[in-house]
Amino acid sequence: MEDKQIKKFIQEYSLKHIAMIMDGNGRWAQKRDLKRTEGHKEGALRVVEIAEACSDFGVEVISLYAFSTENWKRPISEVKAIFDLLNKFITEYLDRLHENNAKIVIMGDISKLNIVNQTAINHAMNKTKNNTGLIINIGINYGAKDELLRASKKIIDDVQNNKIFIEEMDENTISKYLDTKGLPDIDLLIRTGGDQRLSNFMLYQLAYAELLFIDTLWPDFNKDILKDCIVEFLKRDRRYGGLNE
Repeated sequence: MEDKQIKKFIQEYSLKHIAMIMDGNGRWAQKRDLKRTEGHKEGALRVVEIAEACSDFGVEVISLYAFSTENWKRPISEVKAIFDLLNKFITEYLDRLHENNAKIVIMGDISKLNIVNQTAINHAMNKTKNNTGLIINIGINYGAKDELLRASKKIIDDVQNNKIFIEEMDENTISKYLDTKGLPDIDLLIRTGGDQRLSNFMLYQLAYAELLFIDTLWPDFNKDILKDCIVEFLKRDRRYGGLNE
């Protein structure tokens, strides 16, 4: 399907928010007798390519699972390499994303990162905060259970301080306390790498998303495969608990 057709259908079917669990970087490298960190480097390049493709297609938001709250269990050397790569990614590609009018936002508790990583992340967000194009929402030290716990604590605090009242709370109230405040719920989740699980990723926001699990490893994911995923999304019958006559 041509790019123009994809863009047209995205508008017609209101595909606003695509989330991606970018799995398979390490396995991609091991298949080639490379260090796992080489897979993460190749995967970072795909982020730029896919972000630009989504921008061209008219997608409003992409959410990317970069580092989970559980990823701290990985070897220290790999964790360090991932965050070093994050800093390098910002250094090398931030200007390119900024020129494309992309806005970078973060979900997750970055207070647990070292000051160098926090500085780089805050720089990326501040530089792009006024951009009006594609929103790139990156999960760093993110887990859905942790997000809901942090949101619950904030809600309790505001109730105790009479900023909100329990009787007036609804689903929209909860959404306002999540890391994704102001973003539309997810329409399509793509997980690469073959595994068919959510891995503690955006559980609240995925309530009515279409889920697509593919075997392609993230470093091999490209624009054409993204288009195939979008075409598959267009085939889905989204009823939101109701019936289509």
